[in-house]
Amino acid sequence: MEIKSKKDLEQYRAERAYKALSEAEDNAAMGHWTLAANRLYYALFYMSSAVLLDKGIEVKSHTGVIAKIGQYIVLPGLLSREDAWLISALQNMRHQGDYDDFSDWTESDVKPMFEPTKKLLEKMRNLLTLI
Repeated sequence: MEIKSKKDLEQYRAERAYKALSEAEDNAAMGHWTLAANRLYYALFYMSSAVLLDKGIEVKSHTGVIAKIGQYIVLPGLLSREDAWLISALQNMRHQGDYDDFSDWTESDVKPMFEPTKKLLEKMRNLLTLI
């Protein structure tokens, strides 16, 4: 995809979010729960960055995205505190799974995160003015 405009970049990030969700489902089907948690987080990260860009806010870091989502999306009431908690919880799972020795997520840890992640992706997608 050639990025010609801000809307193109938003669309790309939204598509990337759903690709990461699909990767999470594939990894879960293979029993790779730590990788599934990683991809669930990235699905929300990519969509969060699309939503922020849509609001005119460009952020590069993971902590920056979470902070700006709280400031510009949760505080005005576009998303709930529970939604912000899900993003933070998955970021923590991703970080722990990637960097902590002997840290492997299990089906019981990750499987309950799928439905809330799917619902939050749709809520965030609906915040985009491109769709």
